[in-house]
Amino acid sequence: MPVELADHAVALLGLLGLLVGSFLNVVIYRLPKMMEHQWEVECALAAGQPAPTQPPFNLVVPRSACPHCGAGIAWYDNIPLVSYSVLRGRCRHCQASIPLRYPMVELCTALLFAFCGWRWGLGAAAMAWCAFLAGMLCLALIDWDSTLLPDAIVLPLLWLGLIGATFQWTGVSLEQALWGAVGGYLSLWSVYWVFKLVTGKEGMGYGDFKLLACLGAWFGWQALVPMVLMSSVIGAVVGIVLKHNEGLREGGVMPFGPFLVGAGLACMFATPLGFRLHLP
Repeated sequence: MPVELADHAVALLGLLGLLVGSFLNVVIYRLPKMMEHQWEVECALAAGQPAPTQPPFNLVVPRSACPHCGAGIAWYDNIPLVSYSVLRGRCRHCQASIPLRYPMVELCTALLFAFCGWRWGLGAAAMAWCAFLAGMLCLALIDWDSTLLPDAIVLPLLWLGLIGATFQWTGVSLEQALWGAVGGYLSLWSVYWVFKLVTGKEGMGYGDFKLLACLGAWFGWQALVPMVLMSSVIGAVVGIVLKHNEGLREGGVMPFGPFLVGAGLACMFATPLGFRLHLP
């Protein structure tokens, strides 16, 4: 790709990443709450009770507001990165601190999208990988916050990985992607049942099976072992550190999804940097 076109791709997708990152903050915060309300409704209906009601709450309404004072956030206070800097990280109305995570998600999304522009230009492959990265970032943070891996994100990404393999956007064949999805799901499913039969406890959730199936669809079956090993080792190290610092949740629960996502990102960055994590 000519240098000038590559620069345009990096700039345009980086700008798009800032805008998408702002929306991802909404998804990360609201989607788990939407899921919890849906479960409450389903449980109430299954028990023959009236379904609990609440004001409309989805990814569009209500408009964004300060969680401390409830004041609505104007458009000029919602410009990615810029508004946070102008407001010095505080609410315009009550001066409550705005979590640093919000601008960091915007910045990370912009950098990841810019990488896609540098690596794949402005074509369909770049947009597919941007969707993959946006979804992975959401899944990692949602799982870390709530130990949930929403099907609404995981399953579309799995299908997109298979479609991407069909059109050669991902660099793996459809056969490799298909068996990557199958192998990814069954490998963790098997570990889950062995652990449960031996200990009587559940060591992970079904969302982890689906997430590894999704990663297998994007990177092929050859990448499954490196990704599982990498995520397991890093997860164990982080778990030991958190336990030592008494940072684990009640019951010693630690989500595995963020480490699977990290391993997937390592696979994505490996090829353009000259490494290969899977066999030819």
